[in-house]
Amino acid sequence: MKTFDEALAHLIKQANPTNNTETIAITDALGRVLAEDIISNINVPAHDNSTMDGYALKLDSLKKTDTFTVSQRIAAGETGVPLADNTIARIFTGAKIPPNVDAVIMQEETELLETDNRVKISAKNTRGGQNIRRIGEDITLGDTILNKGHLLQSQDLGLITSIGIEKVKVYQPLTIATFTTGSELLEPGQKPEEGKIYNANRYVLAGAIPALGFKLIDLGIIPDTLTDTINAMKKAAELADAVITTGGVSVGEEDHIKPAIEQLGQLDLWKVKMKPGKPLAFGYINHTPFIGLPGNPVSAFATFKLFATPYLKTMQGQSNTTPSPIWITANFATNKAQFRREFARGKLINKQQQTQVELYPNQGSGVLSSTVWADGFVVIPEDTLINLGDKVAFYPF
Repeated sequence: MKTFDEALAHLIKQANPTNNTETIAITDALGRVLAEDIISNINVPAHDNSTMDGYALKLDSLKKTDTFTVSQRIAAGETGVPLADNTIARIFTGAKIPPNVDAVIMQEETELLETDNRVKISAKNTRGGQNIRRIGEDITLGDTILNKGHLLQSQDLGLITSIGIEKVKVYQPLTIATFTTGSELLEPGQKPEEGKIYNANRYVLAGAIPALGFKLIDLGIIPDTLTDTINAMKKAAELADAVITTGGVSVGEEDHIKPAIEQLGQLDLWKVKMKPGKPLAFGYINHTPFIGLPGNPVSAFATFKLFATPYLKTMQGQSNTTPSPIWITANFATNKAQFRREFARGKLINKQQQTQVELYPNQGSGVLSSTVWADGFVVIPEDTLINLGDKVAFYPF
């Protein structure tokens, strides 16, 4: 039996990142993975500029007087000239600082006199560089602002456009194929039947895969025979970069996925020392990777989040895909240490002026409602008791 960490490390090690790239407009790049470093060819800001609406001056002038003539007006996008002695410049946020200016006094610390173009400075404790944003303060010419393998978020798009780049090289989205087998399964809209269940796992994957930025090919429900399963496997492997299914990898007479893959490629069945989600399958259909998730709904959800997701992200070229927990105070206690590491469903709450996490009362692997109620997985380590108030690792969904 593999530990969770061993299984995850081994799985990610098997992932071969894609080499397929394309260049797209920055407006279409949200959620895509960079295929090259982004290097700045400019300084940001490109010049010293004012962080406030106010008045630009030379500090030496304040030693002589606190009242000045306004000699020029500089708005954002305009360029001023060096200040004449004993004068100041009316300046606005973002405007370029004249060459000999030491500081900007905010408008609230000045008084406009009745005399035309005369301003009195009331600011105290003025200093050099006050209210001035320096050239290159954010980004310096030659800086690598984002690395290859970075998943682009909205703030990244802003950062890229701040250096004037309109197109980026990214990896093409992977295509993931799924299908479902099982004579006990019903589709939404069908009438309930004795001994049958609705096909929840299909729709968990149908939502989760596109949400990660991948293309989904859903081959639907496949007749529950070995021949049909083999044909579905072949088709899925031809159409997709990876194939993911749920259930059907045990050794029962009605479980055809295992023998189908063994005829077409290779399959490893792992027992992972975790709860829920002990069974996990990984292999290849010809040369296309295959992940077989457990059939219980919560187990399928958990193993997709904790195993399939980092594996697929690594295939997509994304770096640093191993999930990192945050540490939260436990609003619960356990009374028995478990042999397996448990990934319990937990909700974040505010209690005693701090964030805490509580557990769903029924942690069964068939209780899919727990995943809707919860905010993430609470880690209860193997052979460990949790006391009220302990810090526990938490993986947000």
